[in-house]
Amino acid sequence: MTSRELTGLLSLRESDPTLSFTRKASDWAWRLTFGAIGWPWLLKSLHGGSKEDKRALMTALGLAPDSLPHLGSWKADTGFLRHIVMHIARLRPAVTVELGAGASTLVAAKAMALHGGGTLISFDQHTGFVEATRKWLDENGLTVDIRHAPLEANIEGWPGRWYSVDRLPDRIDLIIIDGPPWSVHPLVRGAADSLFRRLTPGGVILLDDAARPGERLVARRWRKRWLDIDFALLQDGTKGTLVGVKRAAGVPPAPSADAGRPFRHVLRAAGVAALIAIGWIGRGALGEFPEPAQANSRFIDEAAASHRTSLLRQAMVSQVESTNLDSGEIARSTGIHLPALPKGWRVRDVQLYPADGTSAVALSLDTPRRESVTLLAGRAETPAEAIPLVTRRQGENIAYWENGDQAFALTGTINARRALELAAMLAGNAPAR
Repeated sequence: MTSRELTGLLSLRESDPTLSFTRKASDWAWRLTFGAIGWPWLLKSLHGGSKEDKRALMTALGLAPDSLPHLGSWKADTGFLRHIVMHIARLRPAVTVELGAGASTLVAAKAMALHGGGTLISFDQHTGFVEATRKWLDENGLTVDIRHAPLEANIEGWPGRWYSVDRLPDRIDLIIIDGPPWSVHPLVRGAADSLFRRLTPGGVILLDDAARPGERLVARRWRKRWLDIDFALLQDGTKGTLVGVKRAAGVPPAPSADAGRPFRHVLRAAGVAALIAIGWIGRGALGEFPEPAQANSRFIDEAAASHRTSLLRQAMVSQVESTNLDSGEIARSTGIHLPALPKGWRVRDVQLYPADGTSAVALSLDTPRRESVTLLAGRAETPAEAIPLVTRRQGENIAYWENGDQAFALTGTINARRALELAAMLAGNAPAR
């Protein structure tokens, strides 16, 4: 749950204090157990993101920089809020339903106003909080159908108490899940799947705090119960976000990250053995190999900044994106030779950036798995071989490699293994230098 005001470590008290004494003994056991094992995630959640990221998000939405004075604790962090803006900008949802009101309500309402309008229906269990949030939205010129929904419902198959929601539309394009707090029950947010049948094809589910142990168990059950929805855990921000996308009828599921796992260690061992053998043969016949690429810290920082900038551009109506990629013109003008994109990759934006006294090119790309990544291409300090390395900046993994005098960095809210996989695809398509 979120609010404009500073919050403490504990969630708000129940509207009806008698409800806190009606929980089952098993619920208390779950809370105590997950409180004991989940404290690192709870401690990490006290940081809601950097002031710079929050200021950039507010600027992109046309809101005052102090619109969100504090994030963290029970509030959504900037990573989750950024996902809300990105998906609203892409989906232009006609109907969005939010569970747990506050800062996410303000951000979602403003993003929807900028991207096609639509209806935002928000539920929260605290009457006073609903009224305060409604007034806050009015002060910012935003209208939201925000409703009081006490935690009185029981959803079959899920523990804890759920929102007493009513008058829901038959079709929902975006579901934002930011409540109830885990103190009700560590698995309580699993009951949100009572709305999943209303999700339109292509519709999106966003679950906050998805890196916590309870939410990971919820996600595992959702994957088994909802085979027509592709779920992916994104480890950006401070708490992690689970993104679910409902497939249209007849569309095959996205490839699983676990596919082929039983044989992966065998293939890896064979690959390592082959590389060692080739290395000894090559070293004897051809001399020493070139040194591996050493990640240029400044270039890595520029890659992270270009990725954040590209995400903000997507959310800004006034910033027109250019999807026309002319690799030949770029090479003639800048001397930067971009790799050929693998089949199924889509260009969202192409921009020229100043970089360390020269120029760099940033490509905003979508992979076939709907991953949003940014490729920054520029000049390398020294020639090196095209072996991707991975590093991390502000919650995002960055794969870095060089090809001759060209340097490349691929940035996105993806895990390190996936970043290396995508970088390897691009490095394999890089033009010879």
